[in-house]
Amino acid sequence: MLVPKKMKYRKSHRLRGQSSGKATKGATVNFGTYGLKALHGAEISARQIEASRRAMTRYIKRGGKIWIRIFPHKPITQKAAEVPMGSGKGSLEKHVAAVKAGTILFEMDGVTEDLAKEAMRLAAQKLPVKCKFINADIIV
Repeated sequence: MLVPKKMKYRKSHRLRGQSSGKATKGATVNFGTYGLKALHGAEISARQIEASRRAMTRYIKRGGKIWIRIFPHKPITQKAAEVPMGSGKGSLEKHVAAVKAGTILFEMDGVTEDLAKEAMRLAAQKLPVKCKFINADIIV
């Protein structure tokens, strides 16, 4: 699973408005021929990213090349069940990637368009975001 190697601070503020608005960085297909684009903002956990990657890799039978364009930098904490108010911030639960609308999540190359489209569809089912299949060859 994807987690940061080193962080300056173990816990951070929640920053809930981070995924609103449209993406300016990471909104174009740069490495592969096909991409999976997020249509709205959300927080995608490291487990969801890994599940999507596995679904794609298994479907294309380890052929071609896959790029993961997002990384879960943001730590999310959670208090234990039935803990009274006070007593500090909860313990680290997971890491998430804050994704804005228009961000390219995954890229793929070295496979046919039909194969890539189906693999991306399977990956999109694992994510909490509505996604769209993008072909970098077709200029919109």
